[in-house]
Amino acid sequence: MLVTGATGTVGREVIRSLQPYPDQLEIIAGVRRPVNHHRSSFIHEAHFDFEDSSSFEPALQGIDTLFLLRPPQISQAKKYFEPIISAARTQQIKHIVFLSVQGADTNSVIPHHTIEKLVKQSGIDYTFLRPAYFMQNFLTTLKEDLVEKHRIFLPAGKAKFTLVDVRNIGQVAAEAILHPEEHQNQAYDLTNQELLSFGEMAELLSEGLDTPIRYESADLLSFFLAKKKQGVAIPMILVMIMLHYLPRFGSPPLLSNNVQKITRQAPYTFEQFVQEHQDELLQ
Repeated sequence: MLVTGATGTVGREVIRSLQPYPDQLEIIAGVRRPVNHHRSSFIHEAHFDFEDSSSFEPALQGIDTLFLLRPPQISQAKKYFEPIISAARTQQIKHIVFLSVQGADTNSVIPHHTIEKLVKQSGIDYTFLRPAYFMQNFLTTLKEDLVEKHRIFLPAGKAKFTLVDVRNIGQVAAEAILHPEEHQNQAYDLTNQELLSFGEMAELLSEGLDTPIRYESADLLSFFLAKKKQGVAIPMILVMIMLHYLPRFGSPPLLSNNVQKITRQAPYTFEQFVQEHQDELLQ
């Protein structure tokens, strides 16, 4: 099988969740520059670049399962993903596990909606994973404000968000990959059992880190200018605005028990995430 985005937050967790099963499948890690990132005889690397369509078919040769995700910087879904899915058909891929997002089935504005449609139209069997808000965002896009200013700075107002730990996404993805017949042509919302505002997340961070963390609900212009000053690329700033601002105007997202049902384990809570990543969240 081929894992795209193999060196990213989710790709690494998918591979980690598959590593206990070396007798059941061989993993090909799709990376832009193969340099043996994973250092394992069980995991091989192949050149796969979302912005270079000539890399698709060679990477997919001999593969029966594709774990597919959308890099944040790619917003033109049809332009970039139609060639990938076409190459998957040519190479007779049997199963695509696509990392979508919660609400992709009803929100036609987001790129994931278009990608889901392209996968369905291909006729290839699929499993759509629709995760909630990543807890690991506090270790990536939100980390600079958290470490340097002890704040969460987002245009989210009092909107409530469902949450999921990326480790749970990796576990569900592994189940779908290892047992495709049980998850064929299914779509799964992936959340834990918490519905929290960023103000409430700031309180839990303050308690877990023993450090006051404040939440500042930014207006759009202040947020845009602050992120631009931090060196965040404009397309990424727009993605962050869409992710955090638009939920203010809709109903709170629904909780799901799919993580526990599929993995037979309770999903991580936000409090657990904070406890297990204390050092990373403070430096």
